[in-house]
Amino acid sequence: MKKVLVVDDEESILTLLTFNLKKEGYEVTNTMDGKEGYELALQNDYDFIILDLMLPSMNGMDICQSLRREKIDTPILMLTAKDDELEKIIGLELGADDYMTKPFSPREVLARMKAILRRMKLSQDKHSEREIEEDGKDTQSLDKKIVAGDLLIFPDRYEVYLKQSKLELTPKEFELLVYMIKRTNRILSREQLLNAIWNFDYAGETRIVDVHISHLREKLEEDTKNPRYIKTVRGFGYKFEVSKE
Repeated sequence: MKKVLVVDDEESILTLLTFNLKKEGYEVTNTMDGKEGYELALQNDYDFIILDLMLPSMNGMDICQSLRREKIDTPILMLTAKDDELEKIIGLELGADDYMTKPFSPREVLARMKAILRRMKLSQDKHSEREIEEDGKDTQSLDKKIVAGDLLIFPDRYEVYLKQSKLELTPKEFELLVYMIKRTNRILSREQLLNAIWNFDYAGETRIVDVHISHLREKLEEDTKNPRYIKTVRGFGYKFEVSKE
């Protein structure tokens, strides 16, 4: 039985989520206090954390950041108010796996949870397969590289260099970049990227794609308003381009 921690200071939301999670077969621990939620997450082995942004004693961002610093990689779904766009972006940057805007339906929360847990399992399976494949291989076989303009990518090492300077990308930023580079000059819709990188099998909220594209541009582009690599195709999505200069 998977264990879920729910941290939210609204009693109605806490009750609603706890009821529906238990109905789906999850073992649920809940609290309305941020500090207590943080301590619970440190002291127990949860499979998933649902975390409100605004909490007494310790807010959701501080909890998320502190857990990631402690190498707690439990998937986190952050709950935010409707107008907290900046907080959503910062939350993702600090290590949250996804966010949902209040109000929401319990069914959507469950769907998001399942999608996150599914893609984590796929990622772990791929990592295990990679370790098996790489066992006994020579160094040269691990140095496969992709060159795109001034970018040099080593997929097996999860390393990206721009003009010989190493870039610090999050795992999802790295996956998104490699996926787009392998489809250079092809227009990719937000829904296509959402399904490929986040493994969402429903329409969902594609804003998460825009957030990660924005982060990538900040790290790749000299001028984010006139990007060289990641172009916006209005009404469709995005396209990775490499100039022939």
